[in-house]
Amino acid sequence: MSAFVPPADHTTRPTLRGTFGMTASTHWLASATGQSVLERGGNAFDAAVATAFVLHVVEPHLNGPGGDMTCVFATADDPTPVVLNGQGPAPAGATIEHYRAEGLDTVPGAGGLAAAVPGAVDAWVVLLRDHGTWELADVLEPAIGYARDGHPVVGRVGTTIASVAGLFREHWPSSAALWMPDGRVPAAGDVITNPAWARTLQRLLDAGKDAGSREERIEAFRTEWREGFVAREAVEFLRTPHRHSSGTDHAAVLEVSDWSAFSAGYEPATTVEFRGTTVAKTGPFGQGPVLLQALRLLDGFDDADLDPSTVRGAHTVLEALKLALADRDAWYGSEADPDVLRELLSEEYAATRRALITDRASHEFRPGTVGGREPFVPPLRTDAPSAVGVGEPTVGEPTVESTGTTRGDTCHVDVVDRWGNVVSATPSGGWLQSSPTVPELGFCLGSRLQMTWLEEGGPSSLRPGGRPRTTLTPTLLLRDGEPVEALGTPGGDQQDQWQLLYLLRTLVGGYSPQEAIDAPALHTTSMPGSFWPRTWTPGGAVVEARIGEDVIAGLTERGHVVTRSGDWSLGRLSCAGRDPRTGVLHAAANSRGAQGYAVGR
Repeated sequence: MSAFVPPADHTTRPTLRGTFGMTASTHWLASATGQSVLERGGNAFDAAVATAFVLHVVEPHLNGPGGDMTCVFATADDPTPVVLNGQGPAPAGATIEHYRAEGLDTVPGAGGLAAAVPGAVDAWVVLLRDHGTWELADVLEPAIGYARDGHPVVGRVGTTIASVAGLFREHWPSSAALWMPDGRVPAAGDVITNPAWARTLQRLLDAGKDAGSREERIEAFRTEWREGFVAREAVEFLRTPHRHSSGTDHAAVLEVSDWSAFSAGYEPATTVEFRGTTVAKTGPFGQGPVLLQALRLLDGFDDADLDPSTVRGAHTVLEALKLALADRDAWYGSEADPDVLRELLSEEYAATRRALITDRASHEFRPGTVGGREPFVPPLRTDAPSAVGVGEPTVGEPTVESTGTTRGDTCHVDVVDRWGNVVSATPSGGWLQSSPTVPELGFCLGSRLQMTWLEEGGPSSLRPGGRPRTTLTPTLLLRDGEPVEALGTPGGDQQDQWQLLYLLRTLVGGYSPQEAIDAPALHTTSMPGSFWPRTWTPGGAVVEARIGEDVIAGLTERGHVVTRSGDWSLGRLSCAGRDPRTGVLHAAANSRGAQGYAVGR
């Protein structure tokens, strides 16, 4: 019998079960698109790519073609988990010296100086080339249709646009022209279009119309994206100085040569075992190992210590996350030493870190010493510019102010098919408030470089050609060497925190997937934020208020600085999986925000 508090006697939705195929994402139109591909004979990779390009159109405040993505997947032929890297690097001109000379002490959270090389589009197309079966034109047809003919917009898009309406009108007129036609912010249900992006996609497809094979057509698309009109238009447009979240004007440093040099590729997944399940994540260019470190720490506790719905469990989880996140900021990045990661994930290291967890909440930043080396300690700022809205918790949607300040968010896709292909992907960046819209292209560039430091010597310090340490962190679970579930969530620094709650509740507490997604969520803010202006709240804990006054009082008594969030405000998890023994598939999705959906049969 589980030591966890039993789940609620009802869920917001059922955990879907079937044998044909399952698609889950953060928007119902995207999920329906992916499932329609499965219904017409496509595999999980065809469906995931179609879903992702629709997400660019229907969740433009959360991701875009100028952004990035990471993916963890396994194929029906090879169950080994593989990471697809769609995180573009910093441009050659993105030096600490240049940014300092521009009068900056942090990389801005919005504007062209925050842009890494866009990686998402190339990565999705590479995934389709190597593991899909459909023609690229057929996969892109739904996205082109929604961009050209329109779709009913969700309310959060309008809320985001309203938050930056002044910025758009005064400083980013191309963004105002696209997102505020006739000067009006779209309301929920209004049909909006993006004809420039539809034309861009069609021009990219036309580049391969005379090619002889499916692969050659895909490669022609990629070449035109990386070396042709897209890169030229974006680079030229952002040469003009424009307003950044710093309140100052700067020109971007991205060049066509930076764009063309990037090619998405594959990497081995990083894994640990937890309670009989293999958890597969990205390497330390992402924050994925945070989840693995936290699981290592928590594996040494009794089950009763791990229930996030109790004071003891919530406290233990928060303290473990603080330690893992401190190591993230000290050791992770494109320059991370593989030997360091091995030590961070070792049983011996976990034991030393576990001993630091007491019955009191830590208010310290406590990265570990690895291999006799002292950790990098980033700036620890508690004060933010007034425009950011100090004291407002980040609750999983972008927080955007009129200056262009953004704590952007993300989308997520999970797909499993009847053959056993499983995909977990987290696309993000390039959201509509990242930088001015390139008018001929219909999208803007991302702001991932804000996750680098302008201090020398850290593994995630800004470096030309280096990948910024991303928060994008999809997950794949395996048992006995077979993939059983793909899962993930938007949420920036909270992504691995909310996924940890899910794993504890399903793998230890015995919750069903939908029960675990619906259960009250929490996270710590006691670490430097990954998004500009990169502040932290020592001892900070954000909890959904429905976790209960007794738990909130208990956490406060232990020294946590608790912020009550809305009852249904934290987390946008989804999952899709398969039982290899029976072939039965399952899927579930978050109901918070009334936007994410799982579909399948």
